[in-house]
Amino acid sequence: MPKINHIVIAGAGPSGLLLGVLLARNLGIKVTIVDADTKINDNPRAAHYAPSAVYEFTRAGITGDVRKAGFTPKGVCWRLQDTTFLAGMGREPEQSEFAMLVLPLDRLGPLILQHFESLPNTEVLWGHKVTGVEQDDKEARIVLETLDGTQKTIAGDYVVGADGASSGVRTALFGKEYPGVTLDKQIVATNVYLPFDDRFGYWDSNFIVHPTDWYMAARITTDGLWRVTYGDDDNLSREELIKRQPLRYEQILPGNPKPSDYKLVSMSPYKLQQRCAPSFRVGKVLLVADAAHLCNPFGGLGLTGGFADVGSLYDCFMGIHQDQLDEDILDKYSEIRIKIWRDMIDPMSRANFHRLWDDTQKKEREEFFAMCEKATDDPVFGKSVAEAVHAVRHDFTQYFKDKPAAENGVPV
Repeated sequence: MPKINHIVIAGAGPSGLLLGVLLARNLGIKVTIVDADTKINDNPRAAHYAPSAVYEFTRAGITGDVRKAGFTPKGVCWRLQDTTFLAGMGREPEQSEFAMLVLPLDRLGPLILQHFESLPNTEVLWGHKVTGVEQDDKEARIVLETLDGTQKTIAGDYVVGADGASSGVRTALFGKEYPGVTLDKQIVATNVYLPFDDRFGYWDSNFIVHPTDWYMAARITTDGLWRVTYGDDDNLSREELIKRQPLRYEQILPGNPKPSDYKLVSMSPYKLQQRCAPSFRVGKVLLVADAAHLCNPFGGLGLTGGFADVGSLYDCFMGIHQDQLDEDILDKYSEIRIKIWRDMIDPMSRANFHRLWDDTQKKEREEFFAMCEKATDDPVFGKSVAEAVHAVRHDFTQYFKDKPAAENGVPV
């Protein structure tokens, strides 16, 4: 007798939608997703999905469509501002089953949404803002306010907060305090048509190392759209940052381009955070992705960690649903995911960021570049480096009471 009938997910972002597809497609569980917004977020955000994320896409049955819409990138490198090459890895695209994929989130989101809505017993309620959560020993309830001010409560066996950095679910559990720090740097993410590869010989992903004019330039679509993310004064307002964009481009990019030299599509300034919730579980309420933890975007570990949360929580729900695990596995989910954030995601993402501008990290930078060169020269070592990101995952099916029965529920 299946144990889980209905799960309510707050947040129709990539993590909430992916979890919804996994639960509905593979386990036949009814899933309701609620979101305060009226549509998928289309701001410039992440676009690169590590092999560990592609593993979860494959379990959800969406990898083929993501590959068709996106591409596997050719390499990542570090350069000086004058474009001088410092080090790089993976000049040729990886051919493995879970090779990295690139597709901007504003294109990935609608793709996963389409899969979700095609499955039975699924629903997305837009314009539903979380104002609270309630629970007893039988169910969890999410309290919502619709755009016209109507109050609504939806009950499920579990509630999952996948509703981002300003999560209403996390706030309902722990208040407004989100432990951690705001870094004293501010970044501006832009999407632009400017052919860095043809004009400057850039690889598909480039990190520019400079004390003040550091930035990242990465190709994010097959039609030549690039993501340029750069730093600016953390005292400036959003309006001032937007106004300064043409000047910053001219200061930092090769060839000192004027607005007539490129086509800016969108931009979004934001502060950098390194934060982690005190727990990812309170009874029948769980947290994943940005609702659970935040890190700066350099190296893509925020979204990578979010999708790894989703895979771990899906394993736990599968085990409970199939009577392979007791509900206390959810405490282990919280404990292990927090440990991975503290031991891997937080320090690695900080190192990725400091490598770009912090001259006190020169020794670490040189050691890292030497490792990149070794990965390029030694294919076996290179493969081990590429696959190291799988350490962000944790396979909870290893705790199932009856391994063979459990494996039937794990599509690969």
